[in-house]
Amino acid sequence: MENWLMEILNEYGYIGILLLIALENIFPPIPSEVILTFGGFMTNSSDLSIVGVVISSTLGSVIGAIVLYSIGLQLDLERLEKIVDRWGHVLRLSKSDIHKADQWFDKFGPWTVFFCRFVPLIRSLISVPAGMSNMNFGLFLLLTSLGTFIWNIVLVNLGASVGESWEDVVRYMEVYSNIIYILLILLVIISLLLLYKKRTK
Repeated sequence: MENWLMEILNEYGYIGILLLIALENIFPPIPSEVILTFGGFMTNSSDLSIVGVVISSTLGSVIGAIVLYSIGLQLDLERLEKIVDRWGHVLRLSKSDIHKADQWFDKFGPWTVFFCRFVPLIRSLISVPAGMSNMNFGLFLLLTSLGTFIWNIVLVNLGASVGESWEDVVRYMEVYSNIIYILLILLVIISLLLLYKKRTK
């Protein structure tokens, strides 16, 4: 993988980083943590600069986020209601459930979009519910760009500072990701248990 990334970055430079990160957001071929830390490492031995890598990777992330947001727009509340009408008895969902979820996202969506940019995997997927809830596009773009920019600055600088040990950063990020996933799974389980308890009452 290292040789493959090195070839792309050497040949296409910032455009290569932009395209890789955009693809990672839509259909992850390689985790962004790998691309960003390796891109930071490459600033020590190529014409790439930290500022250039951060800017190009941020643009790539935002492009990917816009694509997923657009997909979310197609799955509006009306279409979700039709899905619930047909499959709600199987999914144990009602129209009121999706309306409550939509109201929740209207209230907390902006902060959710921002903070989820620091959570691997979720950082890309959060763009879909943002589109589904018709979140203000300008606000979505601002918070997505800001969260992504911070994430990219940290990882690119880490990759540049550790040099050839950039893979150590990736390993630490895997541990961080696993902890976040476990916490999210526990949160989902607790939410489902509370919902089930409420329904049985």
